[in-house]
This record gives sequence, structure tokens and C-alpha cells, in this order.
Amino acid sequence: MKKKDLLNPKSTDFCTLEYDCSYLPDKKARMYYKYTSESNKVFNSAVIERGWRRFGNYYFYPVCKGCNECKSLRIDVKNFKLTKSQRRVIKKNKDTKMHIREPRLNSSHLKLYDKYHKWKAQKDGWNYKPISTSEYYENFVEGASDFGKEVAYIRDNKLVGLDLIDILEDGVSAIYFFYDPDYSKYSLGIYSLLYQIYLAKDLGLKYIYLGYWVDGCKAFAYKPKFKPQEILDGFPSIDEEPEWVKFNI
Repeated sequence: MKKKDLLNPKSTDFCTLEYDCSYLPDKKARMYYKYTSESNKVFNSAVIERGWRRFGNYYFYPVCKGCNECKSLRIDVKNFKLTKSQRRVIKKNKDTKMHIREPRLNSSHLKLYDKYHKWKAQKDGWNYKPISTSEYYENFVEGASDFGKEVAYIRDNKLVGLDLIDILEDGVSAIYFFYDPDYSKYSLGIYSLLYQIYLAKDLGLKYIYLGYWVDGCKAFAYKPKFKPQEILDGFPSIDEEPEWVKFNI
């Protein structure tokens, strides 16, 4: 199949209605979606490089009226330097085991997801409702094709963290990570990003795509600690070259 055909899989495109923004108070959000069950690595890599995100078969980016606060971030893997605190996280996890594999769904995945989100609701005021089997499958298993992976984090012979990622043509896209709050002292969220950087280096890839940065949003405060980084303003089309620039904060 020609590249131009790979870049344009058959899809259904739509926009959501406005809803309360998860990142900024008193703001409304709206998303543009492309649903495709015919995705491929070329298409996935191209749209992630242009600021899109993927959950299952759904690709999306914000189209919020009067707001342009969501900027895309990526880590420059080749020039990444460990900080002292990141070295301590690696040391703490010397006995943590990782297994990288195709995304799957079982009871341990659902229990871990619900435990994490119930804890975040109590700790940070997140909205919480138990996830259904179909919701989990639709968001984290479906659409993985040959590029979607999960990294399972194991301690005490049980699943304590799960990282959903995509392996792109030029990097790794961080989709979602959740963990057992009983193991918070191991800083598994930080460790999962450090493992992504290791994996990218091992595969000869250039970047870790971190998703969005919203200045002032507490949930994203950890992202600028992985340096050096580049930032993308806007969401260029497939026909346009994305202009990533150095990001310092």
C-alpha cells in the first residue's frame, strides 16, 4: 500500500459538544475525533507527531473555542540527562520487574484501574466511577494493531502498575499509566517514563511523546522534569510539517 493511502485510512470524523474542561477551571472543552478501525503505524506516527492522541480506535485533539492552552510535549531521548531524584527512583525500583506485551484485559487490570481512580478521587478530586469491561477494552486494548503495547510492572508477584504506549516510527507515545497507590513510595509513574526512555534508546527512536502540557495544571507538573524537551503549538494537518521548538520551564 502506498504511503498516501496509509496516511488516509477509512474513518468517521466528528466533534463533541462542549463540556467542562478537565484541566482549567471555568473553561469549556471540545474535541475533534477520527474513528478508524484501519489504523497503521504510518498514520499513527504522523498524527501523534502533529499533536493528536489515541485511545483505542479513536484519534483526537482539542478544538476549544477561544482557548489554545493545550500544547504537545516530547522528550529528546538522545540528549536526555538523568537528575539525582530520577536516579533515586531507578534505585528504588531495582526489584521491580517489567513485562512488555500486547494490550490485554483481565480482572487484575480492571481492579488496578478502579483502585487507582478511586484513590485519585479521594486525593485530588477526580470524578470516579468503576470502569466496565467494554470501556476498558475500547480505550486500551482495541486499536492497538502492531504498534500498541502495555508494560506491566510487577512487585511481590502481583501487578502494581500498567503503562499503555505506542511504538511509533520515530518514538514512543505515552498513552496512559495507572498504578496501585499502596506502592506510591516507588514513584512508579516517574519510573514508567524512565523505562520508556530506555526502551526508545534501545530501539533507536528519538522521542517520547508526552501528550499535552497546560501551564498551571497540577496534573502535568511532572512533565517538564524530563529534559530536554520540545513543544508544539497547534495541530497541523497531515499535509503540513509540524514545527517543534525547544521547551524550557
